[in-house]
Amino acid sequence: MRRSFEAVVVGAGPAGAAAALGLARSGVDVALLERGAFAGEKNMFGGLLHRMPALEAVFPDFWDRAPLERHVVRKSLCFLTGEAGFTVQFETGAFDRPPYNGYTVLRPVYDAWLAEEARRAGAACLTRCTVDDLILEGDAVRGVRVLRDGGEIRAPVVIAADGVLSLTALKAGLRQPRLDPDGMAVGVKALIDLPRPAIEDRFGLVRDQGASMEFVGCTAGVRGGGFLYTNRDSVSVGLVLHIGSLRDSGRTPYDLLNAFLEHPMMAKLLRGGRLLEYSAHVIPEGGYDAMPRLCGDGILVAGDAAGLCYATGLNLEGINLAVHSGLLAAETVAEARQSGDLSARALGRYREKLEGSFVLQDLKLFRRAPRMLHIDRLYGAYPEVICELMERVYRIDGSPKRRLGRLLAGTTREKVGLRALLADALTAWRSV
Repeated sequence: MRRSFEAVVVGAGPAGAAAALGLARSGVDVALLERGAFAGEKNMFGGLLHRMPALEAVFPDFWDRAPLERHVVRKSLCFLTGEAGFTVQFETGAFDRPPYNGYTVLRPVYDAWLAEEARRAGAACLTRCTVDDLILEGDAVRGVRVLRDGGEIRAPVVIAADGVLSLTALKAGLRQPRLDPDGMAVGVKALIDLPRPAIEDRFGLVRDQGASMEFVGCTAGVRGGGFLYTNRDSVSVGLVLHIGSLRDSGRTPYDLLNAFLEHPMMAKLLRGGRLLEYSAHVIPEGGYDAMPRLCGDGILVAGDAAGLCYATGLNLEGINLAVHSGLLAAETVAEARQSGDLSARALGRYREKLEGSFVLQDLKLFRRAPRMLHIDRLYGAYPEVICELMERVYRIDGSPKRRLGRLLAGTTREKVGLRALLADALTAWRSV
């Protein structure tokens, strides 16, 4: 197979499909390459889709036409120990009115829809097409080599959107061969079938309302946390585990996930559920300081391949950053083609566009967040402090009461120590 296009996008996830959509709408003859049988085949889990004004500008009726599950009206943060749980919950009517703050989605369905919109706009979508190498002329990228029929797909510019382990960015010399395990996480996820009435009863939902829950203290001391998202008739539940910490623990993601699902609090929420799918996925969590170079001669990098994901402990955002970066990459390529200059200098406008958007502004704002997430006491000692404090507050056993401040000081001193508490508080303050 030997074909030529005006642009090639590698990877049909949110970033790649958005890039192909933007290029096709600009009249560029673009190929969108996907190694799966269809876009989204490798992304079996549900997730959160936050507001995306850039995509809403492309589709004014986006929230009506996209395949969305439930709009999220409630967000909860839960601290767990072996047998206890304490939950902080936020719910507002503002999230129950359009335009909604965010939705739960099923990635295979959503990714396939966005790739199909790119195809309808004019992009050539080539599936079962695995990129094996780049075509180079000097230092300039001029297309890709694919395993399918030993073929070549030539183009004067390539957008790499092939995930955090991007082979395309590696071959172009834009990222280091060895990735830092302390800046990476692995997500292990399960899709659990539950009848719609059971979901709405257990989570207190009506109509198409949804709930998002994050968990701390459920990873046996490994840096990371858990999540649960409600879909229409299923729930997506899993863990995000820092790879370096997981490696040092000697534990397996599968065993940690099983223990999480068997926790008394989770067991009640998932009672009667049936496992539909299980998978794992690598996530970039190094933040702003771990980003690779974003452009070279004839190449741009978008989405997870560019490290565009951030976690603050309260939010984990990736899809919205990926889509926005894909659209900005397409915009940059379309402008560069008009000038006939696809050099690294001309494509450097992409970085400027990202810096002018929420994508890099948010990553810069939270560039120190990874330091806070490396506080090991967050994943064991502090959930124990919170849960034990609340047990002492609520326990009625005939003993004299103590002031809340003294209870907190005593519990913290026993579990953490004042010096460690102050050091952790200072790190957290500087991080967020």
